[in-house]
Amino acid sequence: MKQNLPAKGSGPAGNQLAVIKTALLKPSIGDTYFINPNEIGTMPRNLVGRLTTGTVIVLIGLVLLLSTTGLVEMRSVWGWIAALFVLIGVWALIRSEFRNLVGPAMVIAIAGTFFLRNVGVVPDGAIGTWWPLFVVLFGVLVMINRSRRRQRIALEGHRAADELIAIAIFGTDERRVSTDQFTGAELVSVFGDAVIDLRESSVRTRPAIIETVSVFGDAEVRVPDAWDVRIETLNVFGDTTDRRPQGPANRAKKDEPELIVTGIAMFGDIQIRD
Repeated sequence: MKQNLPAKGSGPAGNQLAVIKTALLKPSIGDTYFINPNEIGTMPRNLVGRLTTGTVIVLIGLVLLLSTTGLVEMRSVWGWIAALFVLIGVWALIRSEFRNLVGPAMVIAIAGTFFLRNVGVVPDGAIGTWWPLFVVLFGVLVMINRSRRRQRIALEGHRAADELIAIAIFGTDERRVSTDQFTGAELVSVFGDAVIDLRESSVRTRPAIIETVSVFGDAEVRVPDAWDVRIETLNVFGDTTDRRPQGPANRAKKDEPELIVTGIAMFGDIQIRD
């Protein structure tokens, strides 16, 4: 006798599978949780950047708890806080594959110096005398970053062009760039607002790299809606946010994005807008 077998995908198991598949591929606004397959793999990088500040706060809270409970002497605990920031700087360098150089290197240098003072290697008076070396180091790192970008562009057979520096210190500096071969920029905001508008630009050799430093200030990068932007900043009591709405289909994640934003946000904000 010929039996009518259930069609493939029918029955309780098939129905459950269909429900799961529908929930994954066609998320409903009324659902509490949904997964968009196009976004899988895109969230961790941004999420890791935002977790930096929270991790620092949690670790400092644990240090305070050790002190208030009497488990560890206060003076010895705080002496090692600077080492925590050194580790954060090293982690940021490795995570960005050494593209993010200026911010992490400055954190390592400053925190490392205070750590050496705390353990008695560097005398207290030395920091007060030699602190201008940090300014010198900052300038050297900026020049190294620009040189690396130009060298990369030259090796790929293109001309490094249309790079700029926007610096806002207790003020505002807003730049608009219109070019078809944007390669990179430096954006510095110290108690000010620095803005670079790239909405009329395009990138010929991917990725273009913008090095940002935001200290008690706001740095804003405006980009074309379709650009894929990768964030590799170090946030120390600051925030870096891509505030563009969910973009069109042509803003898909690529092997090489149009733009990589690196640098440091220390008590400041770095924002990506369209």
